[in-house]
Amino acid sequence: MTTPGSHLAGGAHLPDPARGPAQDGPAAATDTVPSPFASLGAGFDRALSRGLQRVTGSALAPYQSAIVRIGFGLTWMLFLLREFPHRAELYGPGSPWGFDLAKRLLASNHAFSVLMWSDSRGWFELVYALAVVSSATLMLGWRTRTSSLLFMVGVLSLQNRSIFMGDGGDNVVHIMAIYLAFTRCAQVWSLDHRLAVRRAAARQDDEESAGRTVRDADPVGIALWAVLGAALVAASVAGKLTTGWAVIFWLCWIGQALWWAVRRYAPGEPRTLMAIMGDIVHNGAMLVIVAEVCLIYSTAGWYKIQGSRWEDGTALYYPLHLDDFTPWPALSHALAGNDVMVMLITYGTVIVQVAFPFTLFNRRVKNVLLTGMMIEHASIAIVLGLPFFSLAMIAADAVFLPTGFLRWAGQQLGRALRLRRPAQAVVIHPQRAPDASESVQGDPAAEPAAG
Repeated sequence: MTTPGSHLAGGAHLPDPARGPAQDGPAAATDTVPSPFASLGAGFDRALSRGLQRVTGSALAPYQSAIVRIGFGLTWMLFLLREFPHRAELYGPGSPWGFDLAKRLLASNHAFSVLMWSDSRGWFELVYALAVVSSATLMLGWRTRTSSLLFMVGVLSLQNRSIFMGDGGDNVVHIMAIYLAFTRCAQVWSLDHRLAVRRAAARQDDEESAGRTVRDADPVGIALWAVLGAALVAASVAGKLTTGWAVIFWLCWIGQALWWAVRRYAPGEPRTLMAIMGDIVHNGAMLVIVAEVCLIYSTAGWYKIQGSRWEDGTALYYPLHLDDFTPWPALSHALAGNDVMVMLITYGTVIVQVAFPFTLFNRRVKNVLLTGMMIEHASIAIVLGLPFFSLAMIAADAVFLPTGFLRWAGQQLGRALRLRRPAQAVVIHPQRAPDASESVQGDPAAEPAAG
């Protein structure tokens, strides 16, 4: 018989219950050992919560989306204005790619073009004029939701009418026109934002004087929505829209009406829910734009690597001797005569395009390569005579510009163009705090964002 604390066979030792657990011995088998992944799981939960809050709480990259909007609106508008004397030969009744050929092609690839609704000259002129106007309104940020949709319709209609007109820049405009329709790209640097600030200040003054809530009427928006709704009804009844495009346009039209009704009559939880949905769609579209630009550069770089002229460093030499790409023959021939410069530019182009997607995780390296790519596109516009291709690529590259630089550039441009009015002195009594209207005028963070 053994007693507590005595040694058993095999060296086992039973602790004395009266003495409690051993202090110096190893932990008992019944002790709970914390999981080494407990902190990792908690950190992942916190990171996921912060990410969801950031994605659903606001529309990210407001300055980047604004500069992309301005860039592509300006690029397409300048292109249409430059080709205005030749518009009929490019996209209209005088095009070598005739109406019947275009109709047969669109029937096979199911592309969208309102120019296929009629082959009359008047219809073509109307669509071309609307494309120019929508480009200008998108660039200025006036009624941006509607302008972005009309901009997309104009780009798709003209480019799908004559697919052989244009260059690689047209493909970039084609893609970005679709993505911009899903972004809230008028939060800054837009007429919508300026009008929203003024309306907020005026409404606040009216509410203080009337002692009740004042609602915005927005007759211009209602009239524009009604006109576009009538056009959509007419196109649907006439059978001009396919099922997919009809669903897209009707959802956009109904969503615009629903957003207006929620802002006017249900400013509580319904408005918060719709704002969250809009932020999610915007952030997703911006992510797709970033991925698209990376895909453009990565595929271009890797395909260049497979070409023998890019491998031996002579790829730049040949376009510098083509008449179609030598607007300045003396400059082109001088550059082509410098073998070292041709080799450096050829290899540098491939290196920058292949490496750029991998530099997004290092801000400094990314900014250096981004500057190099923009300089490269500006050089292409001058040396090879491709201004609109270069403008389109620079507008796409602008999505990676730092926010601090964009804000500084906007301030400098505003001062240069004298767009900023002189600040008005506000006299505040020392015993009175500033009211809400003065806070909106004095604090930029208090200004509502219109998108």
